[in-house]
Amino acid sequence: MESKRITLFAGHYGSGKTNIAVNYALRLKEEYDKVVIADLDIVNPYFRSKDSEKQLEARGIHLISSEYANTNVDVPAMPSEAYSIIDDRTIKAVIDVGGDDRGALAMGRYAPAILGENDYEMLLVINKYRPLTRDCASTLAVMNEIEIACGMKFTGIINNSNLGDETTADDVISSAAYADEISEVTGLPVRMTTVKEDLYDKLKEKVVNCTPIKLYVKQSWAKQEEDLWQK
Repeated sequence: MESKRITLFAGHYGSGKTNIAVNYALRLKEEYDKVVIADLDIVNPYFRSKDSEKQLEARGIHLISSEYANTNVDVPAMPSEAYSIIDDRTIKAVIDVGGDDRGALAMGRYAPAILGENDYEMLLVINKYRPLTRDCASTLAVMNEIEIACGMKFTGIINNSNLGDETTADDVISSAAYADEISEVTGLPVRMTTVKEDLYDKLKEKVVNCTPIKLYVKQSWAKQEEDLWQK
């Protein structure tokens, strides 16, 4: 996937966007000197880029996040440092947008400048095995909420359909029709289908744009299910 100066990852809670954002930032660092990742997931997050801060710093990737990250305080505020993503065009920036429309609201303040520069990719991370995005219609509803909240349109899709450590090759293959349906309805291309590294060899010839990823941040799926149904 061709890298734009700014790449945004957004999707519903538990879609896996944060882990993908971390993986993508680490890959960018293999080619580019200045890579920054900004964690805008500031409303009741399941995963935090902050959880991977040590791995990112060890590779020379700067992390921008709310001072309230990894605390029990949900304050929709970002440090002024986040504007460096807009001001410094010598960096490659990765943005982890908050889950659903409430989390995407924080993105709205940066949208005009990003749209003005027009060197970005905004990717919808989908997972058919999550309870609130199991079909095309429900996933499109989430997509529309995010676009309205942040004032930006998606440019592509990442199929990250998985069942955590229990994911099999068949699970990934069977999610292709779901991703293709969303792609057909929206007109957005499926930029990649992400898979755990241990499944990559089995799937690389069977899945278009198959991309291996490492699991850097994780949380109990049982906890996620409980919290999602309370929303």
